[in-house]
Parts: sequence; structure tokens; C-alpha cells
Amino acid sequence: MKRHVLTCTLLTLSLALTACNDDSDNDLYYESKPAIPVNNITNPVVATPVAYTKTDLTAVADESVVMTYKMLGVNGKETQATALVFTPEGTPPAKGWPIVAWAHGTTGVADQCAPSRNELNPFIKNMISGFLQAGYIVVAPDYEGLGEPSGKEPHPFLNLKSEAYSLTDAVVAAKDYLGSEASNQWMAVGHSQGGQAALGAAQYAARASQMTYKGTVALAPASNFSLILSGGEQQAGQETDLNKKIETLASLDTFTALIVAGLRNPNPNLQYSQIFKMPTDNIAKNAETDCYDVLGKKFGNAMGIYLNDKKTLEGYPRTQANFMSIPVVKSFLEKDSQPLLVKVSTPTIIYQGSVDSTVPKAATDVLVQLANQKKTSVRYITDESNTTKWDHGSVYALNIANIISDVKSLMPIQ
Repeated sequence: MKRHVLTCTLLTLSLALTACNDDSDNDLYYESKPAIPVNNITNPVVATPVAYTKTDLTAVADESVVMTYKMLGVNGKETQATALVFTPEGTPPAKGWPIVAWAHGTTGVADQCAPSRNELNPFIKNMISGFLQAGYIVVAPDYEGLGEPSGKEPHPFLNLKSEAYSLTDAVVAAKDYLGSEASNQWMAVGHSQGGQAALGAAQYAARASQMTYKGTVALAPASNFSLILSGGEQQAGQETDLNKKIETLASLDTFTALIVAGLRNPNPNLQYSQIFKMPTDNIAKNAETDCYDVLGKKFGNAMGIYLNDKKTLEGYPRTQANFMSIPVVKSFLEKDSQPLLVKVSTPTIIYQGSVDSTVPKAATDVLVQLANQKKTSVRYITDESNTTKWDHGSVYALNIANIISDVKSLMPIQ
């Protein structure tokens, strides 16, 4: 029932958006292709990469390291970021191993949440192992501000250009580090936030001008956040089980708090109290230090205490009315976070599950519709004909072999 309500809400909004986009000259979701600065950073690798030991990939990787590299940050200035780099065993092919840039899903914005500082999810480990066994280098950026050396720069959560440059500049740095072992061919694969980042890499691939971009595989890519937030609120409003209602609302508030934390990188004067009511704004501030799951529990626990005391969630102080109309938030939701606003000419594959409650299929349907209007050709793979339906995790866990096959098809070893 919950999923049906959210799906209907998003489909209604989808029809409205599609109608509004019939005239490409007056399109809210259209922007002319921006000038993309070429990566001419000298000595892009900072010091010697250090061994990554949180996950054992010695059976399939010749080298597993954490690389610190230079990139163009969200504020238009050079900054430092970190990425995992895995190289296959054996002798490279004549033209070097092609590079797969793996873009991870949401972990949080605090440095401790960076993948390079943690053990890999078993399914992601299996995917990376599959790429290595197939003869691909894997470069897995933490993203700008996430795990970065200074510990002072916030991660610009879901900022498309920042994520894209995190990928393009990591690939350029990895090529510089590995030399002839690496090919100049690369592509991006990502899930959730990383699916959005991978689509961003396609849009901004020209930044890595000395490399050849071969295509994108995006799994349940995050997009159309205003639709997801609005739809989630309506879903929660229809929920009669108060514990499930708290789960939905806590997830929405966690997501919103991470957005605010990310927006405070380019907009340091933005305050949590502008987005959240007191005292919930004090919980939201933890977005800058807690990882996603811990932050979600804090939001949920506070609602649970309120429910036990008041016997209702009515009146619980959550987000401010019309916070999405604040200019920096509005710009983020409509433009700065939205992938495929311009035509992408390289191959684009999107996987989406029908039982995904984190990135609902209806939101990705809108993304694909709008991309098609920009003349971007998308191979859209869903589970509609499958007996087993995909949720947010199984969309990649059940498709690892297919994803590796997609990479082999778009970027064969030479």
C-alpha cells in the first residue's frame, strides 16, 4: 500500500513534468551544456599511495591502495581527495588495462564514512573482484570532502559536478600513477548516489580530455529529489503503523540533513535551523559527524520518545514549512543534483527495481523520460518480466554478472 501511494504520487508528478517539458525552449529541467574545464593538474597524485587492508582482495588484485589525488572542487579551487585503486594480477594487455570507476552509494558526509576507511560491502567486493578477474583496473573515489586529508572540507553530498569531478580526476590521477599499465579508456559504474555520480561522469567526461570515455552503468541512480521527498511525505501520511511511519520519516529527515550538510560546503552560512525546527535541528547537525545509519537511528529514536510521551506523532517538530523553496535548496534540488540535464552521447545503461523504496522506480522513470527528451539514448533495464523483483540493494547484488558483461561489451580488453 505504501509503495502504491508513493508510486501514484510520483507518476502524477511525472505526467506534469513531462507535459511541461514538451517545449524544450521553456524547460525547467534544461540547461545549455556548460563549459567543462580540462584537467591540467600537474602531479595529480599526492605522495605514494598506501596499502588498503580493510578488505582482503589479494586473491584477485596485484595491488590495493588508497590514493590521495588532486581534483577541482565544488568551489572552483584545487583540493585533495582519496580513492581506492585496485589493479589486476598478471601482465597488462598491449594497450593497458581499461579503468572502471566505481561510484559508491550513500554512506554519510563525515570522513569516517569514507569507503577507503572501511571494509567493503560483500556484494561490492564481489563486483570489484569480478572486474579485476576480467582484466579491469578499478578506481573507487570516496568523493570530494569524504575522507579527504585535511578533515576540514565537508562532502558536497549529491552535488553532481563535485561527484563527477571526483571520478574524472581520480581516473586521471590513477592513469598518471599506473602509467602504461593503464589504458586511456574508462567508464563509470555506480549505485544510488553513485549511480547519480556515474551519470554525472558521463556528462562531464570531457574534463578527462586525455582519456576516452566508453559509457555508463547506473544502478538505481538517485535523482528528482524534490519528487522523492514530497512523495515520501505523502507515503508517511498514509501509513497507519506508527513504527513504520517513524521509519519512513526518519529516513526522509536523514536524507534531508545530509543534503544540508553537503550544501554547507559551498554555502557555509546555511543553518540547520533554516531547514529543521527546534530541537530537531540539533539532531540534524550530527550529519557532519555521523554516518548514515547512525544518524537515522538518532532521528528515529527521538520520534519514538515523542510517541511514547504524547501517544501520537502529531506536532512532532521536523522540517520547516517550505524549506525546499529556500534559494540554495531549490537550486540544488532542481539543478545542481539532477543528472542528465543535457544530452549524453556515450552509451548509458540504467538498472532499476520495481520494489525499491529508497529510489522509487517512478522517480527513475521520470529521469529516463527527461533524458530521452534531451535525445540521450538510455538502455533502461527493469525487473518487470522477472519473477524476483529488485529492491535498492538487490538491483546490483543480483546483477553483478550482467554489469560485468555490460562493461566487457562497452569496453573490451584490447
